[in-house]
Amino acid sequence: MSSSQQTTLRVAFYSTKHYDSDSFDDQISHLQPDLKIEFTYLEPRLSLTTVPLAKGHDAVCIFVNDNADAAVLEGLNALGIKFVALRCAGFNNVDLKKAKELGIVVSRVPAYSPDAVAEFAVGMILTVIRKYHKAYNRVREGNFLLEGLLGFNIKQSTVGLIGTGKIGLLTGKILSRGFGARVIAYDPYPNPPVAEEYGITYVTLDELLAQSDIISLHCPLTPENRYLINGSAIGKMKEGVVLVNTSRGALIDTKALIRGLKEGKIKAVGMDVYEKESEYFFQDGSEGIMQDDLLARLISFHNVFISGHQAFLTREALASIAATTIDNVVALGSGKECKNVVQE
Repeated sequence: MSSSQQTTLRVAFYSTKHYDSDSFDDQISHLQPDLKIEFTYLEPRLSLTTVPLAKGHDAVCIFVNDNADAAVLEGLNALGIKFVALRCAGFNNVDLKKAKELGIVVSRVPAYSPDAVAEFAVGMILTVIRKYHKAYNRVREGNFLLEGLLGFNIKQSTVGLIGTGKIGLLTGKILSRGFGARVIAYDPYPNPPVAEEYGITYVTLDELLAQSDIISLHCPLTPENRYLINGSAIGKMKEGVVLVNTSRGALIDTKALIRGLKEGKIKAVGMDVYEKESEYFFQDGSEGIMQDDLLARLISFHNVFISGHQAFLTREALASIAATTIDNVVALGSGKECKNVVQE
């Protein structure tokens, strides 16, 4: 197609941070697709009140805490939006049934940099069991005492992985082959050949809960596994278990988690996600009052380490997210097959 015939597809890009625009602009500068892509970078999250910002565009690009429920999709459809391009792997924030009904095609980035999240998960495990965060704060105040910093070795500990997609398998490989841990896993859709290669053994969920010294979550959020870690599941865990979540916040029932911490059942927690994170994550709330009592309670525990959904944040991951998202938009806008379309 000649440049004079080149079509332009306009994309309203919600929840923009500077690292998003930098990575997408960099990827666009290296591409010369038949279809020209123009991004309008918008700071607000997608919600019913921000739908009008998509006027004059053909597609929207959204992230994990944007809201694409039925009402929002109705509003986007009224503006002529044809595509919703997720720049993440999860799609629990999109009403796929309504999207299909309206003829809006949804795409995602199924695997951008599994190494980034796997490495972060292992780092979070180390942080909570060796108390890096506590030591850092102590030393800054001139306190070099070691009392209260006792940890335990990952080597020969039992680590349970719930979910063995690419991220879960890589996390298991690092812990098994790198640290010498005994790694067990549960997944309703197992991958035995790769798991065996990486030193991971499949067990039932109940066996995993009962045997694991450390449990790390690596599964998408679905209606079936919402609150997978609830009071009943925590009751089946070892005394003094360590729990880490770098996948989706609503996999854990926060009230049950707090009870487990107060009772001493759970020794330490590392969380890069939270079930109601959309009100706080990816923004600076340091000048305000936290209204979420559950999140405030979690932060108050000395043995809980929380980060703001940053596990994905590496140069390599951002470049991969941008490249795949742009490929998805180009394919959809050109009427070509897109391998990353999300089906209901």
